[in-house]
Amino acid sequence: MRILLTGAAGMLAAEVVPELKKNGFEVFGYDINQRLPDIQALDITNAQVVFKTVQNIKPEYIFHLAAETDVDRCEKDPDHAFRVNTLGTENVALVCQKLGIKLLYISTAGVFFGDKQDPYTEFDIPNPANVYGVSKLQGEIIVHNLLSQYLIVRAGWMVGGWEIDKKFVYKIVQQLKEGKMELRVVADKFGSPTFTKDFAKNLVALIKTERFGLYHMTNKGAGSRHDIAVKIVEFMGLGDKVKVHPINSAEYPLPAPRARSEMMRSYKLDLIGLNMMPHWEKSLEEYIRLNKNR
Repeated sequence: MRILLTGAAGMLAAEVVPELKKNGFEVFGYDINQRLPDIQALDITNAQVVFKTVQNIKPEYIFHLAAETDVDRCEKDPDHAFRVNTLGTENVALVCQKLGIKLLYISTAGVFFGDKQDPYTEFDIPNPANVYGVSKLQGEIIVHNLLSQYLIVRAGWMVGGWEIDKKFVYKIVQQLKEGKMELRVVADKFGSPTFTKDFAKNLVALIKTERFGLYHMTNKGAGSRHDIAVKIVEFMGLGDKVKVHPINSAEYPLPAPRARSEMMRSYKLDLIGLNMMPHWEKSLEEYIRLNKNR
């Protein structure tokens, strides 16, 4: 199967592309950022270029991973958020509709407001708390309305790629490497860590079923940023040396409001017996062990 993949320079693609190739798929990677020599240039906001590119490749499937994931940038520049996350997705979906191509769209826990006490499932009604979430939800609606053969897969707090990521886990590890003995970490925001390596494997298994629709795909379990930081310190072998202080998110005001909870359960995968995602603590331990000396 020929797959055209957008967002090929991102941390999720860094695991998804090798997993696809390992399973015999032919992958053509595109991104506005040509980080690697085998990545071709593509601006998903240019409808004509998108159509021409897809027409040339003639894929059977498009994996649409490209997105603006900087939540604060989206809040400060809504035009950019909707141009990339909503209209960019519409451009891809319209090509799929016209040429009869299957589509995978990666979405986010950010489509939920965050006031539910239990983890969100696919049967909960979305209500985003910020512009980023609205722009991604509108992408979901477009895919659902234009296509019948599609997968919408929502991920949680994504972890992977190490230095490509440069987000929470990587930043905490770097602080520990620099000798920091005390950390102050937000304890009142909750989510479901989603490790790109686990996600890629489970995603390929789901693709093979051709069971189209909406899915959540996160590692099992949930926790706060503080919970994750405590485990990072433990897995770095510094549990008896470094103190992790819980703080309130109000101490770190940000441009975009954040949901109290982005916890999700991969409920539909559970129901069909296809939830291969390990618990986040197990995956975090392996992730730290493999990368901490880099």
